[in-house]
Amino acid sequence: MNVSRVRVGVIGTGVIAQVMHLHYLRELSDRFDTVAICDLSEGSAQANAAAYDVPGVYTDAHALLDADLDAVLVLTSGSHAPLAVEAARRGRHVFVEKPMCFSVTEAAEMFSEAERAGVVLMVGYPKRYDGAYARLAEVVREIGEPRLLRVTTTEAPWRPYLEHYPLIEPGVVDADVVERLRGETQGRLAAAIGTDDPTLTSFYQNVLLDTLVHELNTVRGLWGEPDRLEHVDRRPGALHVHLGYGDAAASIHWLDVPGMTRYAMEFSVTGTKGRATLTFPSPYLRNAPALLEVERGTGESVSSSLTQEITSYESGFRRELEAFHDAITRDAPVPTDGRDGARDVALCGAIVRSLVERSAIDNPSDY
Repeated sequence: MNVSRVRVGVIGTGVIAQVMHLHYLRELSDRFDTVAICDLSEGSAQANAAAYDVPGVYTDAHALLDADLDAVLVLTSGSHAPLAVEAARRGRHVFVEKPMCFSVTEAAEMFSEAERAGVVLMVGYPKRYDGAYARLAEVVREIGEPRLLRVTTTEAPWRPYLEHYPLIEPGVVDADVVERLRGETQGRLAAAIGTDDPTLTSFYQNVLLDTLVHELNTVRGLWGEPDRLEHVDRRPGALHVHLGYGDAAASIHWLDVPGMTRYAMEFSVTGTKGRATLTFPSPYLRNAPALLEVERGTGESVSSSLTQEITSYESGFRRELEAFHDAITRDAPVPTDGRDGARDVALCGAIVRSLVERSAIDNPSDY
């Protein structure tokens, strides 16, 4: 594609759209021309269109796809498969928020249609585009043979992180539409994991697909595909996942701490020559930097060092939109494309199977 300014439509005007995507699309107005906004709530769609100077306003996403667009951002809740597939068939490049969808079957349809149409399909994983993540990947190669990758996420209340933003309230949506979409979501979740047990479908959607998928994607970005899902331990407000990587292991710990608004996601990689720890702040803070700590020493003495690095104050959300633009206009590869996202969905499904069957699973990210 030879144009430098991409005409884009935004589907969904919820929190992440307002706090991040609409904000950064406006900052990147030299690269993106936001020409249409869609939301089931007409009031929200109208108000956000006015706030961000967007001329086209829709309440029907299928109608938005008829507009003169190059690309769409699908930022709605639920599975993004139906809209992503339709957009690809109409020749639109597609950016979807995580999770990309609910099942590997949906994921395969999404990336197959995108590849058939020759359009970009990108999944939003801002941590993979953060400058500190790129620096961590460099350091990991310097600290010897890998031994352990430990991930600890302290999930915290998110609303306090939004109080300083001038957010537009959600607005009213027809109750029948909400009920229909809820039913469709439950049906897709049940098909994805093979049961309509509300406890398991809620766990699959709200813990794995909505939150832990970030940790899984980042682990895979650093170390590639796990050989084995060795153990899953689920307790009230906590989930522990152990992945095998040959002689090394990745141990992921997710903890819900509702009484403390102090979110943190920490990746700590220990090798034979040192340790690197990257800590991400709340994803709702636009320019709060990630902190990288690197520990080094020798085997001959107790002498050691600890350095702290801030790589950048630039948001990963902005950088991923820049990457989306480069993929559209310069055919640049995106690390979080549809096939990459499909492996996260497969891994989430494997975690549910491991819990139910009480067994380890080989090659859990295969689809």
